[in-house]
Amino acid sequence: MKIAVMGETRPNERRVALVPGVMRFYGKRDFQLAIESGAGTAAAFPDKAYEEAGVSVVEPEHLFDGAGVILKVQPPTTDEVARLPSDAILVSHLNPLGPTDVIEALRDRGITAFAVELIPRITRAQKMDVLSSQATVAGYQAVLLGAGGLSKFLPMLTTAAGTIRPGKVLILGAGVAGLQAIATARRLGAVVSAFDVRPAVKEQVESLGASFLEMELDQGSEDEGGYAKALSEEQHQRELDLIASHVSDMDLVITTAQIPGRRAPVLITRGMVESMQPGSVIVDLAGETGGNCELTEAGQSVTRHGVTIMAPTNLPAQLPFHASQMYARNLYEFVNDLIGEDGQIDYDDEVVAASLVTRGGEIKNDRVLANLAAAGAT
Repeated sequence: MKIAVMGETRPNERRVALVPGVMRFYGKRDFQLAIESGAGTAAAFPDKAYEEAGVSVVEPEHLFDGAGVILKVQPPTTDEVARLPSDAILVSHLNPLGPTDVIEALRDRGITAFAVELIPRITRAQKMDVLSSQATVAGYQAVLLGAGGLSKFLPMLTTAAGTIRPGKVLILGAGVAGLQAIATARRLGAVVSAFDVRPAVKEQVESLGASFLEMELDQGSEDEGGYAKALSEEQHQRELDLIASHVSDMDLVITTAQIPGRRAPVLITRGMVESMQPGSVIVDLAGETGGNCELTEAGQSVTRHGVTIMAPTNLPAQLPFHASQMYARNLYEFVNDLIGEDGQIDYDDEVVAASLVTRGGEIKNDRVLANLAAAGAT
């Protein structure tokens, strides 16, 4: 079977869905791989490296010749969907609960499309968990961005000019990105606190050397996939009160809280920003879904009341070498599991069924169907 790897066209996207080092895993199966010329250049993987690894480097007009599986990082554009072979299998980010035009185009084209965002969070699928691998990159990079925006050191320094106290960092949301942010801030010498509505993460937070801010909840705070649930209005107010009692003393706040398919919860209000010291920094990783800070502007860095509020988008693309390494390995594990030794796909398989979006001219995912219905799509 031939697998084709597309280059990325989204502005500032520097990742690639295959790196030369992962070819040795594909080589264990009867897979032939082709990649679009120049697709890995921005991630520091030149065409020559792919050729040396046994990957065919081809021009775009020949990329899909005989291809049965197509790999990509970002969702394809509708124009790119129109180029795909109608009998192909696409494995990519698809933003399945976002705008509906690409999903409708894939359906109408007859593409069998799998959304890597929908891979279930079960033990067997951990090695395929794209969201976790890329969140690791985002959490790390968020701390570096925040540290770079501060007018202070993060570590304690003892110098001839006196002792400099360590910076204080607060992480809101202790999922994969949050935990990596905690670990990175601790490595830089900061005093770190973290908050999450899920009490189960307390042990993980404290194992990384951070203190955990606790709040009593009247009901379960996470869903079956391990993600945080939306809180009731009363619970959310208690959450805000807890955060407000700590945020004014922080030099750097990093927010990572998101709820799949919904607007990100507001955790830092305008009043909280006003209470922070001038020169403090907020890095909001939920900017693309509305932001955890009331004053966030997605994709922008703004200063409000003396506080810098950064809302970077697509942070993994800023570290494309290692982000691509992890993403490419995730995709290999998914494809290796997806395509049986006989070349067939078991559509009743738990991982396959959960991540399948379109097949045979139909939408196959109930959550995606509900999103299309809500958007008034046909």
